[in-house]
Order: sequence, then C-alpha cells, then structure tokens
Amino acid sequence: CGSMQADVKLRDIVIAMTASSMETPSRGMFRELSFAPCADWSLLRAAAQAAERTGVATHVGGIYSANAFYDERPDLNEQMTRHGILAVEMEAAELYTVAARHGARALAVLTVSDHLQTGEALDSESRERSFGDMVRIALEAALSN
Repeated sequence: CGSMQADVKLRDIVIAMTASSMETPSRGMFRELSFAPCADWSLLRAAAQAAERTGVATHVGGIYSANAFYDERPDLNEQMTRHGILAVEMEAAELYTVAARHGARALAVLTVSDHLQTGEALDSESRERSFGDMVRIALEAALSN
C-alpha cells in the first residue's frame, strides 16, 4: 500500500479498520446512503494483538481504496491525509462490502511499500522480503478465531 501519513513509514503494517472509496457497490444498493465498509472486529483485534507481539510498527485506522493505481488528485490526497487516512490501496472497500453483504468476516492487513508524501518506494526484492510480517499477522488473526 501507499502511506498517506508522515509517521507511517516504509515496511510498517497497516490494519484497515475502515475503507473509504469514490465508487462502491453500495451506491447501487443503497442509493443516497453512503455505506461505510469496515473490518470484522474480532479479526481486527486479533491482528492488532498479533502485530503487537511481532514488535513491527503497526497502525490501525482508515484507508482509501482507489479506483486507479496512480490517482493523481492532490486535492483528494490532501483531504484524506488531513482526515487521518493512513494508506491507499485498491481492494479493501469492495472486500468489506461483499463480506458485509454475505455475513462473512473480512480484514485487510497491508505492508507499506510506497510513501505518497516522500516519494520513497521499496524495490521489487525489498517488497518480497518485507511482506512476511504482514502474512504472519494475517494468518495468526485468521487462525485465532
């Protein structure tokens, strides 16, 4: 994912409590209501506890699910940063919405690979080596419930 906050650094873990988006399937279902897709609480709590045990820098909060890989809207990015959105990715809002619709549980656990404010980015090899903590945290959370 791409960090949107100065204190969310490369290789940090982001556990997505909520996922905002420009377009969601909920628009067709709810019309004027803005459905707020969120993570399953028990998975979120278990992942936060697992992350704490690993000692990896972890941030829990809202993220943004973008429609385009490189969304170059400085005005939108500025507002999301101002409102505490931790990171940007492309799937969690849809995942959380589908899970809610079907009574399933969902959680997005992410590793920061790019930083929108500093322009820093992990190369391919560093990305591969950095995702182990994220996978361990997600597996531990899934198996604890």
